[in-house]
Amino acid sequence: MKALIMGAGIGGMCTAIALQRFGIETAVFEAVKEIKPVGAAISIWPNGVKCLNYLGMKEQLRALGGMMQTMAYHDARTGNPLTQFSLAPLIAESGERPYPVARAELQSMLLGHYGLDRVRFGKRVASVEQHDRGVTAYFTDGSEAQGDLLIACDGAHSAVRPYVLGQTVPRRYAGYVNWNGLVALDESIAPARQWTTFVGEGKRVSLMPVANNRFYFFFDVPLPPGLAEDRSTLRADLQRYFQGWAAPVQKLIAQIDPATTNRVEIHDIEPFPQLVKGRVALLGDAAHSTTPDIGQGGCAAMEDAVVLANCLQTHSMGIEDALLRYQARRAGRVKDLVLKARKRCDVTHGKDMAVTEQWYRELQSETGERILQGMCDTIQGGPFA
Repeated sequence: MKALIMGAGIGGMCTAIALQRFGIETAVFEAVKEIKPVGAAISIWPNGVKCLNYLGMKEQLRALGGMMQTMAYHDARTGNPLTQFSLAPLIAESGERPYPVARAELQSMLLGHYGLDRVRFGKRVASVEQHDRGVTAYFTDGSEAQGDLLIACDGAHSAVRPYVLGQTVPRRYAGYVNWNGLVALDESIAPARQWTTFVGEGKRVSLMPVANNRFYFFFDVPLPPGLAEDRSTLRADLQRYFQGWAAPVQKLIAQIDPATTNRVEIHDIEPFPQLVKGRVALLGDAAHSTTPDIGQGGCAAMEDAVVLANCLQTHSMGIEDALLRYQARRAGRVKDLVLKARKRCDVTHGKDMAVTEQWYRELQSETGERILQGMCDTIQGGPFA
């Protein structure tokens, strides 16, 4: 059996590693000539950690991950803590700890585990065709590849998705802009082993520790899409949007490097139930593009990869049957994640400011139990509950 995998991002590489674990031949094709991960870092929650453990990267991940022990919310302007609590109950219930990691380092780990020299770069898929010999992928450079099945891990702008669904589905603007990057760890801004978030006005500023004494940071601001803002105006933009916010936020803005900070307009896609068509399957953002508000985009792709590989390995009624079983196991799960993220997005970013202000008030009496239970419920929906 040979699987053609379109995309060498998190989903594509986890799929390739999972399939080769069972002796399935793989060929990975990546559209760009050089991988440049989108976003500075990613929070890998216990469901994703367990998938990477299963794929044989337990120790490597621990070397890359930041050590988060507590979680805290602070008032935007005073900087006073609204709540602070330990992540120990989440770790105890899920059986793993979360690891924030730099995306470039995670990508390098995955490529190294699979074999960078085995990935064919500069191969952008144009179309796919199924026939009695399997599946053929046609690339924009005029070349083609043939296999027994094709897994589309080609992202939120997937070229294969319209083929599977029979239509093009629009992306939905979530209503806010995110700036993210990495900065040297500074305990005058936030504790070194804490996920720290400042909230107010439907905006937030958040910091997570990653390896090598760095913080992953992000700023969120509800804004219309298409503003004429880029790295040349980045620091001034953030100073304007966060004018009057607490001293640690001002210090963070002063310390970031605009040249390595990303500005992203956040979108998702309405969930859809069909993830496969014959011998072609969608995986990762191609199957369930979500906002980052519950930190499950990358973790969901890791879950997809593990479930897909196990369906192909453990069912003997043919490839099409195995892919339908993958769809049956994943469609409901990923719909739930997309909609949970959307709901959290709306509360956090002031879609209805009365609801958001109520959340701020609730944080002042939050002991951590409600937040952690919600996180555990999400985590436990994965394949290694």
